[in-house]
Amino acid sequence: MTHESGPNAHPADLDLGPWRAFLRAHARVARRMDEDLRAGHALSLQEYETLLHLAEAPGRRLRMGRLADSLLLSKSGVTRLIDRLVDDGLVERTSCSSDARGAEASLTGSGLARLRAASPTHLAGVREHFYAAIDGSDIPVLERALDAVSERLCATDGPCEHVADGPGAGAVGPGSEASEVRARA
Repeated sequence: MTHESGPNAHPADLDLGPWRAFLRAHARVARRMDEDLRAGHALSLQEYETLLHLAEAPGRRLRMGRLADSLLLSKSGVTRLIDRLVDDGLVERTSCSSDARGAEASLTGSGLARLRAASPTHLAGVREHFYAAIDGSDIPVLERALDAVSERLCATDGPCEHVADGPGAGAVGPGSEASEVRARA
């Protein structure tokens, strides 16, 4: 049977194996990394990613709406997340300097220290749970395929952060805040 791809493909014609493999891999890697960060640093993966986004932002602060978009959360979801981080002293909520009606989340010194402490665990998880399972020659193919999915959705949904600007790239990229975090840990 030939498999037609694209938006006109009938669901019965799709090979859902790659889709299901992607979902399984994402869920398992995220769960394992979450467990590692919680055990070693009392941080969830989502909290870690939030601290990372703030660390990489200009002035280590972001508007709540932009942070929600970056984390793929609703505004109420990011509010609850930031509330937890504020309660832990890792983030402060402040008024937006350019628009007093807006709120920003800013990384505290304690938040940066916690991110620095957790960064080696996060990077070890990326290496162990993701890169170690993939043949090196498959990495560029996987990156191109996932970038294509993301770019296609950005083209239809409106402006998106470029993949290289997100926390996944920043977590291991040279010159990023995360690599500085790791170096200064």
